Amino acid sequence: MSVSFLKLFSPAISVGALFNFWYNKSIERGNYGTNNEKALEASLKHLLLQKPLPKITIQDLTDDCGISRMTFYYHFKDIYDLVEWSCEEDAQKALGENRHYDSWEEGLLDIFKAVRENKPFILNVYHSVSREQIETYLYQLTYQLMIDVVEEKAVGLRVSTEDKDFIADFYKYALVGLMLDWIKKDMREDPQDLVNRLAILVHGNIVAALQHYDTKGR
Repeated sequence: MSVSFLKLFSPAISVGALFNFWYNKSIERGNYGTNNEKALEASLKHLLLQKPLPKITIQDLTDDCGISRMTFYYHFKDIYDLVEWSCEEDAQKALGENRHYDSWEEGLLDIFKAVRENKPFILNVYHSVSREQIETYLYQLTYQLMIDVVEEKAVGLRVSTEDKDFIADFYKYALVGLMLDWIKKDMREDPQDLVNRLAILVHGNIVAALQHYDTKGR
């Protein structure tokens, strides 16, 4: 990759640039990665059960999975690049096809479940990099989920791109705030309960907002 994990999450880079970078890299690498990439990801998560992220070296990773340092550098610039890629892969798998109005709750639930299933990995990253960096990653993930839902329900309506982005951003910030608070509290609350409560707040409101912004009848 041409941009490291830490540089990717620099405050100077816009969320739009981050999303475009993430999307392009996902297309470039494919959804599920090579065997070497997956092996390095598995080793990273295994080693995070034993020590914090800053203590893990490239030598630790290559020794754990039996891959040469040259092979590591063929795929990743540094460990934080591997962390970024692992987050992207988990996000793609979690979202799957649940990016529609009728299934967004399943998509969000799968995100919560994926985060909890990778609890040592997520908490290690959470405590090893700044909250702002974690926020940026979650923002791009939830924005993708919500903008797909908004675009689907906006079909047939005359709603500007700016207004659709505004609606998606509103829910993005709400969902990320809730998820960060959940992570901070050690992920104790049942994700299904959280999603059920969110669904009550969201149900019908996206459509209502789009209808409000519709300019056809004005």
